[in-house]
Amino acid sequence: MAFIHSYWAYLVLAVIILATANSIIGFVTKRDFEAKDFRIALFALIVTHLQFVIGLITYFVSDKVQWSNSDLTMKDIMGNADLRLIHVEHPITMIIAIALLTIGYSKHKKKLVSTPKFKTLSIFYTLALIAVLSRIPWKLWF
Repeated sequence: MAFIHSYWAYLVLAVIILATANSIIGFVTKRDFEAKDFRIALFALIVTHLQFVIGLITYFVSDKVQWSNSDLTMKDIMGNADLRLIHVEHPITMIIAIALLTIGYSKHKKKLVSTPKFKTLSIFYTLALIAVLSRIPWKLWF
């Protein structure tokens, strides 16, 4: 299950970058919000929620999450930067990122004009992208 979470993460990151760039460009250029913009934002939301479900399953069955299979204490985990990233920082930050994407997507649907739609998506998707980039376990990616 961990390999699915790892490989799906590349798609998630690419789609979040695409959705964020699309919303920023739409906001800056003041173009009309079209069906493709809606689909890009929605696709980013869908792939991140799927990644969350995959990650949640992985968190509890993966051998990388060692607390479930060993005598590690919370003190041990919090004292080791690599363990803390995988066990605490990555999951919590990704939940925050997904919440930001969900809030931004929900708020943009209530806007009636294109510029506020793009602005809302730009703000929330950018914050989510920053959160995701800050807590990707880069050592495991390369």
